[in-house]
Amino acid sequence: MTEALAKPAPVAKTEAATPILGVHNIEVIYDHVILVLKGVSLEVPEGGIVALLGANGAGKSTTLKSISNLVRSERGEVTKGRIEFKGERVDGMTPNDLVRRGCIQVMEGRHCFGHLTVEENLLTGSFTRRDGRGAVAADLDMVYAYFPRLKERRNSLAGYTSGGEQQMTAIGRALMSRPTMILLDEPSMGLAPQIVEQIFEIVRDINTKERVSFLLAEQNTNVALRYASYGYILESGRVVMDGDSKSLRENEDVKEFYLGVGGGDRKSFRDVKSYKRRKRWLA
Repeated sequence: MTEALAKPAPVAKTEAATPILGVHNIEVIYDHVILVLKGVSLEVPEGGIVALLGANGAGKSTTLKSISNLVRSERGEVTKGRIEFKGERVDGMTPNDLVRRGCIQVMEGRHCFGHLTVEENLLTGSFTRRDGRGAVAADLDMVYAYFPRLKERRNSLAGYTSGGEQQMTAIGRALMSRPTMILLDEPSMGLAPQIVEQIFEIVRDINTKERVSFLLAEQNTNVALRYASYGYILESGRVVMDGDSKSLRENEDVKEFYLGVGGGDRKSFRDVKSYKRRKRWLA
């Protein structure tokens, strides 16, 4: 008598994480004539870290400023598409309204107030809050727990601190607004490799412990893909490739043009131009 073959247990379907941020086919124009972003779409899942990758001038900073609505301060405008945060359309809101809803941007280049102390800089991040001094003081202690160096330099003028300390101050200032999402623009810019690793480790800790979602705009593709779970690659204002971090790290095109570890012999300039034409995203 033959035994009946056991049926495999049904595989449970896992629902995709709910996006906290959705950018849908946006177009951005500066000065009414300069088209910078062309049909950019991306999503950030709640509690996730997503990397926005690409060379200088690809449109990464413009994408972040479009989300935070700071693009208007540079005579830019989202002319097509829509941006949603927590399921609500936000591309018509002011930056201040968006901060109150929990989304804040850390600008490229830190932009600390040089004439204020480190602690005064941190406290400026709480200006939209209305939950009392006790809650603000508790969050200040929380920031110092993530950035012990800032506690040591709390009374130093921010303009006289190092680049790494200023980057920590800028991220800590954003944390003081009680965000659920931080748009982090080029956190590795101008920093030594060991400081970059330290900054990204802290970002991961904040993401894990505080459940703050991150959208990172970064030229350092190698580092970004080690900490983000998903990535989008921009070229000339368009998303040309996206995928989970592992698949992007293993993609030959990404290795060749963004990680600098392409296989085979070094290509001549003519070969590189031909290879660029063969890239499937430009086909």
